[in-house]
Amino acid sequence: MDYDSLFSADTASFMRSPVREIFKRVDLSKIYSFAGGYPSPDAFDLEGVKQSALQVIDRYGSKALQYNATQGIPELRQALSERYGVPLERVQVTTSSQQGIDVCTRVMVDPGDVVLTSNPSYLGALQSFRSYRAHIVGVPHSDDDGEFRARYEQAIDQCKRQGRKVKFLYMIPDFQNPSGETLPLSQRRLLVELAREHGFVIVEDSPYRELRYRGHDVPTIYSLDPDCVLHLGSFSKILAPGLRLGWILGNPQLLDQIYVCKQSLDLCAPVLDQYIATQFVTSGRLDANIEKIKGLYSRRCQGMQELLARYMPQGVTWTRPDGGLFLFLTMPQGFDAVKFYDRALDNGVAYVAGSFFHPDGSGLNTMRLNFSFMNLERIDKGLQLLARLIGEELDALGLRCDAGQ
Repeated sequence: MDYDSLFSADTASFMRSPVREIFKRVDLSKIYSFAGGYPSPDAFDLEGVKQSALQVIDRYGSKALQYNATQGIPELRQALSERYGVPLERVQVTTSSQQGIDVCTRVMVDPGDVVLTSNPSYLGALQSFRSYRAHIVGVPHSDDDGEFRARYEQAIDQCKRQGRKVKFLYMIPDFQNPSGETLPLSQRRLLVELAREHGFVIVEDSPYRELRYRGHDVPTIYSLDPDCVLHLGSFSKILAPGLRLGWILGNPQLLDQIYVCKQSLDLCAPVLDQYIATQFVTSGRLDANIEKIKGLYSRRCQGMQELLARYMPQGVTWTRPDGGLFLFLTMPQGFDAVKFYDRALDNGVAYVAGSFFHPDGSGLNTMRLNFSFMNLERIDKGLQLLARLIGEELDALGLRCDAGQ
């Protein structure tokens, strides 16, 4: 049978995740993996989840195993409403934050419509945007507020000249994936101003926000204008990704379209998991678990930066995140992290090439490293190996740099 003739036009826009392809090729326990965004197994409160599940069954019985509301079970929506200080009608539960990204795109984007995003940006979001045939415009970051605004205005103006409509801007403002960097308050305000002036929505993806290891929290973009921002949250990094639960905070008119769309996708998020998460939140276990995770990851984040300074060849630089799960490595121009990947993996170390996070395919000399999954001993050994291989590659390419870190 000619299956190709049966596929929709959308399938041509589907993008394979290089991270998931890694997991198909290797056993993570047998290599040094800096590739995925996996939480540490030590971050899971197994006893807490077990006790929460037993309490849920005792309290709710068969109700916890039945279908429930598409918006999410009332108990979880109420718990999220109280935790984040938003009205109940502004809370929609999703089957993971990834579904939140996907459903926002599905209800707002027609083929050819523009999604603005930072350059680089989260790979899973780029996959979703492409699957709906969005026109993705990545905007390079600038630390200067004037230049930051000018770059976004230039991108918006160019889209308008092309006859394209900007539907939303996607941003991870806290400990961005892949860079680990945090957007300052001044630039969050600038994005809200642009959204108001040009009539688009901001999709604020915040799966890492509660994992801050140093410094002070920056107000969410949602708090600056709740009616032009859809705020996405997730239990994956603060409780367990296996629950596949997230949420969207937003204007009820926007959430109503998302609600209708979600009905056709999965009817409702996993009900038993929602009750377990509710019990975990309301019992205080979630806050306690977040504090445990922050202590664990803070040591790994700081340790990775110290080890990079010890092992990496001169001319290799990296970001210094205040939280989250990732940092971004930059090699001298001429280094190709995509071509280098097979050599690294053959030698037992994995990363994700940075170009996959760039909508325009740039960033060939960059890579994302995760510090949450492995313990410090394995991080140490893995970075020694990766640094040696990078040094050998730089020598082979004649790209050794004398400038210090």
